[in-house]
Amino acid sequence: MIINFECRVGDLVLEHPETMPYLEAQGVDFCCHGHRTLREACEAAGRPFQQIQAGLAEITAAPADTPTPAAWQEAPLAELLDHIEATHHAYLRAELPRLEALITKVHGVHGANHPELDEVFDVFQSLAMDLGPHLMKEEQILFPFIRQLAAGAAAEACFASVQSPIRVMEAEHVEVGGMLARLREVTHGYAVPADGCASFQSLYAGLKALEADTHLHICLENQILHPRACALEAAHQG
Repeated sequence: MIINFECRVGDLVLEHPETMPYLEAQGVDFCCHGHRTLREACEAAGRPFQQIQAGLAEITAAPADTPTPAAWQEAPLAELLDHIEATHHAYLRAELPRLEALITKVHGVHGANHPELDEVFDVFQSLAMDLGPHLMKEEQILFPFIRQLAAGAAAEACFASVQSPIRVMEAEHVEVGGMLARLREVTHGYAVPADGCASFQSLYAGLKALEADTHLHICLENQILHPRACALEAAHQG
């Protein structure tokens, strides 16, 4: 796999999504701060650049005809919005309640022997409480405005520029990213303890999958949707 190690880390994972699990496991942020170069992202994560570089070089490239998230750079914006809602928003609305029930059960059964579950429980609750309103603001405020822009219609909103809600959404993305990072840290990379039951295993597998899907979700918005929406608005105004 040929990688430009001086590219933006967000662009790296869009072109090579097979690198996401490795970067997640190393704590290298490619979504909320995807504008950083890989070298800068490694420094921010406290990981040696050469080590990450070597690890990425060992990853098997996906087949040449495999679709990548970068394909959304050229797709109509309305299709990208539909994809985000139907794929990532729908996933969160289905998965968050399931994980909430599971974490309540595991915390109740194993909390006495695994005090780290206290923090896992609290962080997950905060994450779920943040994500619900966040999805609603995207679907009711930001996304309809972008759809109007994409349709060439005169977009009306309570804000002067699409950049205003985008700044709010990206600030919330940073908060979500921080909570996901804390979940990975306190669970030691979602490592199930030796006495973990099937529910414990299912919980940690679910949290790991939630992290992966949310990272891709944020990456699509921060690295593709938001820049394209800003550029489209500027073109209309020009």
